[in-house]
Amino acid sequence: MTAGDTAVHVPDSRARQREHGRDLRRETPRSALADTGSDADRDPIGILRAQNVDRLAELVPLRRERMSESPFAFYRGAAAVMAADLARTPRTGVEVQLCGDAHLSNFGLFAARDRDLIFDLNDFDETAPGPWEFDLKRLVTSVAILARQLGLGDVDEADAAARTSLAYRIALSRFADMEAAERFFTRISAKRILKVLGRAGLDDDATSAATKTVRKAERNTSERALGKLTAIRADGVRRIVDQPPLTTRVAGWESATADDLFRGYADTLDADAAALLSQFRVTDAVVKVVGVGSVGTRCLLVLTTNADDEALFLQIKEASASVLETHAGAVAEAEPGIRVVRGQRIMQASGDPFLGSLRADNGRSFYVRQFRDKKGGVDPMQLQGADQIAAYAGLCAVALARAHAQSGFAATISGYLGGGRGLGAADHALARFALAYADRNEADHAALIAASETDWYLPAGA
Repeated sequence: MTAGDTAVHVPDSRARQREHGRDLRRETPRSALADTGSDADRDPIGILRAQNVDRLAELVPLRRERMSESPFAFYRGAAAVMAADLARTPRTGVEVQLCGDAHLSNFGLFAARDRDLIFDLNDFDETAPGPWEFDLKRLVTSVAILARQLGLGDVDEADAAARTSLAYRIALSRFADMEAAERFFTRISAKRILKVLGRAGLDDDATSAATKTVRKAERNTSERALGKLTAIRADGVRRIVDQPPLTTRVAGWESATADDLFRGYADTLDADAAALLSQFRVTDAVVKVVGVGSVGTRCLLVLTTNADDEALFLQIKEASASVLETHAGAVAEAEPGIRVVRGQRIMQASGDPFLGSLRADNGRSFYVRQFRDKKGGVDPMQLQGADQIAAYAGLCAVALARAHAQSGFAATISGYLGGGRGLGAADHALARFALAYADRNEADHAALIAASETDWYLPAGA
């Protein structure tokens, strides 16, 4: 059964799925979740270098600089490396719509269509159908890497990783038992973050930090960004303020070409969002550096305004083949921009009404989304101790479980993992995987730092 099949075939009943999941243990025992695959013929720097070939050359050094900061930063930018490694590991054969890059920094807060603040996955550049294990292993491993970087010992690293797996497993079992429509409409409110911290018995500083994060996200609107990111020139025209090299000017965005591009994008929106967008015009755009792994891809911050100088900020981000396609055998169902939009709509509990795609005349594919529409998030590096890490990672695990459940095979995966509420065989196996892969990630990070400029910049095979 695959995620692609769900468009045609109705999945089996919950009972039959759970039975099938338990049967899968004979073919792929849960202990196999600890297998990190062979170390032979790995070339992590070569994989990263190959990604540089089609990126903006002037930003490639910044990508290396950001990935060199720490093992966790390296991990954030090395989704392609891990995809290649995961392709060598055992899996059950059950596929769902994947995020493709489900680490702790790719979850956060944003506004639902009804303006409530919710918590969910927020990065879908690598989304594609694939083995559910890939996302869960990437999340659990990010927990171990973070715990190690924050100075926790092996025991606490393993415990935080295992508790993340447990949170996913319990949530997935609960989602599997829900009526399908009820599950579809379930979402995690921002208030859940505060409740989880309270139940975990964490200190007042942690609760206060979470409260500040929520309040900051609520203030993070286009109106506020207008005052912070733009200025009115002497000629009375409002422009985004240049901050090179993080934001640099784009030539030609006031031309009819830009309007044509946006008309094509508007065709991919629902009618209500398209009608609202029609009241705005493109005023300015800059190339904006984002993230760690995305540095060097073509990403634009676009200012649109209406006749009353009200602003709607949009981000246009280049989409290329998912690392799951390039390194792990996933099959693309559409061009990259459409793939990202489709995957995000499947996995998120409440999507961005301005999420759409466009294709440039040069053939490049892009997706479009709102910029800073009540967006915010917890900085994992500010978490303290195993309890805080596990509490936050548990929220991420619940969001991931809900996203995976939308593909219709939650009960199969739940049957395979088991339904106990204490740490079980799968949790311990995934924790062993996470610690072993954290060792590998540290070695890869060291290899990046040691790599010469020639190793980093030359295209693969040159």
